[in-house]
Amino acid sequence: MSTETTQRQVEHDVLLVNDKTKNKIQVVKGLNKEGKLETVPPTKKNQNQFLKVDRNGDFFSNFFSNFFSQLKNPTQFTFFRVPELLTIKMANQMQKELNQSGPTHELFLKHQITEIGNESKKENKVAEPVKEEGQYSSNKFDIKDIDWDSLSRLGLSKEKLQEMDLLEPLLQGYKTKDLVAVNLDLGSAVFSLDARLSLQKNEEGKVVMALEGVKKYPNLNVPLYGHEFSKQDKHNLLKTGNMGRVVDLVHPTTKEMIPSVVSVDRLTNNLVVTRVEKMQLPQEVKGIVLSEQQLQTLKDGKPLLVEGMTSAKGNLFNAEIQFNAAKGHIEFLFENTNKQSQSQNQTQNQSQLSDDLKTFRGKELTKKQQSDLLEGKPIYIKDLIDKRGNPYQGYVTYNKETKQADFSFQNPNKEQQSKAQSQSEKQADEPKKTKGRKM
Repeated sequence: MSTETTQRQVEHDVLLVNDKTKNKIQVVKGLNKEGKLETVPPTKKNQNQFLKVDRNGDFFSNFFSNFFSQLKNPTQFTFFRVPELLTIKMANQMQKELNQSGPTHELFLKHQITEIGNESKKENKVAEPVKEEGQYSSNKFDIKDIDWDSLSRLGLSKEKLQEMDLLEPLLQGYKTKDLVAVNLDLGSAVFSLDARLSLQKNEEGKVVMALEGVKKYPNLNVPLYGHEFSKQDKHNLLKTGNMGRVVDLVHPTTKEMIPSVVSVDRLTNNLVVTRVEKMQLPQEVKGIVLSEQQLQTLKDGKPLLVEGMTSAKGNLFNAEIQFNAAKGHIEFLFENTNKQSQSQNQTQNQSQLSDDLKTFRGKELTKKQQSDLLEGKPIYIKDLIDKRGNPYQGYVTYNKETKQADFSFQNPNKEQQSKAQSQSEKQADEPKKTKGRKM
C-alpha cells in the first residue's frame, strides 16, 4: 500500500450503525431517494462501498447534521464513528459485544455519535448544533433536570460521574455496566454499598438516581406486582435468569394489568420487568431471518432454538435465544443448547443400539433383554438353533465400543468371579511358598 493511500485512509472516518430492530452492526453506504438508510456488511469485499467522511471536526459535524436531517425513522438507528483503517475490526468487535451484553460497553460509548451540547469534546464525538424541538436526541435525560443535591448525599457529583465515564450512558438511559460504590449519608449514619445506578424521573419531574443493591439470591417467595411465582417460574429464573412466560402484573398506581416478562439481573439478583409491548426483538439473528411464529415464541417469553446461524468466524452453529428483561434484548443460552444436544445424541445412540439388538442369531429379544444389554448386563437365551439344526442356549453380552454382541456358554459374571477367586487364592498361597524357602 502506498504512502499516499495510507494517508488518504487515515484522514477519513466511516459510519457504523446499529439497527435497534435487528441488533446488527453494519457499515453505512448512504441514503436512497426516499431517505432510507443503505448499509453493507463490514467485510473486505464491501470496502469500496463504505461511506467515507473527512474526519475534520467542523466538516464532520455539518455533514452528519445534514445526513441525519434527511434520514427516515432516525430513532431506529444508533451511529458510531470509527477510523477507516479499523472499520472491519471494530464492527466485528462491536457485534460480538452486542450479542453478549448489549450496547453499554465502553467501546460503544466512546465511538457513538451523540449530542453533547456545550460540554467538552471527546475523541470521536460530534458536537452538533442545537437542535430544534422535535429533532432527535440520543439522550433520554437532560443533564439540567438532574437533582444534583440528592446525588451529593450519595457521594456522587457531575465531575465524579464524568471521571468514571458514567454520565453519558446514564443520560442515555442505561444502567451502569458494573457495580458502583455509593456512600449513603443519612445524617446520623453513613452506609456504604455497591449498586448498579440508573436515572429515573420522580413524581415531581426531577431526575434522580435509582440504586439497585446486591442481593444474595433473588426474592422469589413474595409476590411481584401481584404475581406469585410457581415452582416452574422459580426453577426457570434460577436456572436461566428468565421466567420463560408472559404474566399479567398489576401496575402499582393505575392498577391496570400489564402483560410482562420477568428476568433476574445477574449482577445484583434483583428482578427486572419489561412490558411485552416494549420488547425489542430482532428480525434477523446471525444471518437467520426469524419467522412470525419464531418472533411470537420470543414475545411469549419462551426460549427459541435457532439453527444454521453464522458466527463471526463464519462457522455455522445452533443455539437457543431468549429475551432477557434485565438486558433489554435477546441473549444466547449456549448452556441449554449444549445440554439439549447431548441429550439428543444420547437418545439417538440408545435408539441406534436398540435397533442393533432387536434380534440375536434369529431370536427376537424382548425390550427388557435389550435394556439389560445396554446396561452392560448379560442375558440368558434359550432355543437358539445352530447350523445343524440343533438347539443350544447361553449368555449374550453387548460391547458398546465395538457395537458387537458376544456369546458365551458360561455366565460371564461367574467366569469373572471364578477368575477373581482363583487369583485371590493364588496370592494367598504366595507367602506360604516364600516362607518354605531356605535363605
